[in-house]
Order: sequence, then structure tokens, then C-alpha cells
Amino acid sequence: MGYQLFYVHNSWVGGVNVFENLLISIKSNCYTHIMDHQFHISLPCRHIDATHKFYTKIIGASKGRSAQNWVDINLFGHQITFTKSGKFNFDYPSYSFEKTVLPSFHFGIILPNDEWQTMYKKLKAEDFLYIDETQFLKGNHGEHKSFFLRDPNGYIIEFKCFEKPESIFES
Repeated sequence: MGYQLFYVHNSWVGGVNVFENLLISIKSNCYTHIMDHQFHISLPCRHIDATHKFYTKIIGASKGRSAQNWVDINLFGHQITFTKSGKFNFDYPSYSFEKTVLPSFHFGIILPNDEWQTMYKKLKAEDFLYIDETQFLKGNHGEHKSFFLRDPNGYIIEFKCFEKPESIFES
């Protein structure tokens, strides 16, 4: 899957690679835990068709169930339900983080570097970036790079890639 959490040197005890077995167990449990708990969010949208096309054609997500006034989008295994609401108020303040002004209201996905690079190159080539590649927390816990784009409803989507995936929640 490519989601390596950490590396442990091999250690053999009685002909059994103890750390390899531990690592496989930990990876399996983490993977199972992650896959058993998918995230769902429901958001208002202006145009079902434009929203559906943006997420499937531009980002590469897949469409789930839908009806005339809503559509489910499978975004990396997580469900976003967009419900048609017409015009809605979407004013939100921004904040500054390491000299970059970011929207307070946004959502996103954390990807391994190879997938992040592929997505970044694709979206940059198609001129969809709202905020280009930015490094955050360089040399500190949680060091990561991000880029942001805006969907047809005005929502900001962040794509993150951590230098050390195990540092996502470290402080």
C-alpha cells in the first residue's frame, strides 16, 4: 500500500524475525483501524452536475449514490455528500500560518509523497491550484507540504504530504 509508518531493524530470535512480525501486525492493525473508520461530511452545493464533474474528472474521485438534489463522492475512501442548496452564505475568515494566508474553513486529504506528487503535477498543469506548493513546519514535528484548490462551490481542499508520516499528530 505504500503507507510505511516506521522502520525497525531485523532481529532474529529462535529463527523468527521478531520485529518483522511485530511490524506486520502493527501495519495490519493500523490499516484495519483506518479502513473501519471512514470519514463523512455533508456540504451544501450550488450545482450538483458541476460539483460531480469537478470531483470525478479533475480530482479523480468516484461517484457514489446520487439523486436529483444530492451526490455522494468517494474521496480517497471517505464520503462527501453534496446537497443542492442554491445560493448560500460562505463567508469565512482566514488566518496566517508561517507567513501564508490560509482559509479557516477547508478540508483535505493526507497522501504519501508519490501520490501527492502525481496529484500536484496534474492539478498544476491544469491550472487548478488556489495556493501553490507550500512547506510548513520545516525541520520541526509535523513538517509537511501542501497545496490547495477551490471547488465549484467555493470550498478549499488541501492536499498534504508529511515528511515523516508518523509525525501527523506529534507536538
